[in-house]
Amino acid sequence: MTRKALGRGLSALIPSAPAPAATNQLPPANGGVTKVPIEKIRPNHLQPRRHFDPETLSELAASIQQHGLAQPIVVSYDATSRSYELIAGERRLRATQLAGLKEIEVVVRQPKDDKQRLALTLIENLQRSDLNPIEVALGYLRLMKEFGINQSALGQEVGKSKSSISNTLRLLELADEIQKSLQFGQISEGHGRALLAITDPNLRHAVFKKILEGKLSVRETEAMAKQVEAGGPPPGEEEKSKKVKPPKPADLRALEETLQHSLGTKVVIRTKKNPAKGTILLHFFSFDDFEKIVNVLKKQ
Repeated sequence: MTRKALGRGLSALIPSAPAPAATNQLPPANGGVTKVPIEKIRPNHLQPRRHFDPETLSELAASIQQHGLAQPIVVSYDATSRSYELIAGERRLRATQLAGLKEIEVVVRQPKDDKQRLALTLIENLQRSDLNPIEVALGYLRLMKEFGINQSALGQEVGKSKSSISNTLRLLELADEIQKSLQFGQISEGHGRALLAITDPNLRHAVFKKILEGKLSVRETEAMAKQVEAGGPPPGEEEKSKKVKPPKPADLRALEETLQHSLGTKVVIRTKKNPAKGTILLHFFSFDDFEKIVNVLKKQ
């Protein structure tokens, strides 16, 4: 899939071709793909990505060993140190190192300052769709703050609708514990959006725990969120509420005690919806108890 080009706002800030290289220095490619030694590439000090899953990194390294790198990374060239700084593609760079390769394909871009570098880094990563939802939300927030643009303008830059941008940014309203679960893939962005529909933080946390314990789908989570927001019992309380019975009326308890005293055994009175109807349970624990109960009843 070809990456969507930048919109007018940010693309105007970032040159698409690198600055000319000085004599006797490592020449960056003129907007094309070239190979450079991995040792010449230093990390991006503005990297928005915070988590790299070791398992998927190993899988990517194995794929690179077998098939090569599918898409070059993006770097800038520093003429003073004659080295490159990573702009986008740290996961691919790490996997290439893990695969034991000494060189990697790069495309050279030349942002003039950290503000442009941040914009290019974030947009490159956001358009690759390999950041977790919280990293995406933080990336959106940084772009809006750094460049003073609103959600509509940002949507044009990254190819998303305003509602999509808004829904992603709202994930930052979730508690830290829930955000971490989103970052590590324990729950999806769909789960996070469903949780945002619950206004009470305690109920939201209870539903979040239920997602983890019951491995609820997004649809199940949405249904549960709708239920608790409408005033239904909190997760885990549904069965309890079914088991809890109203206290027995005082007159029935008194009658049970009178019969127990008369019959010398445990007596339980159960009424139906119509309190004029019900059953009386007489307990016996041996044949002698049974005979005593029968004899007492015969005398009545």
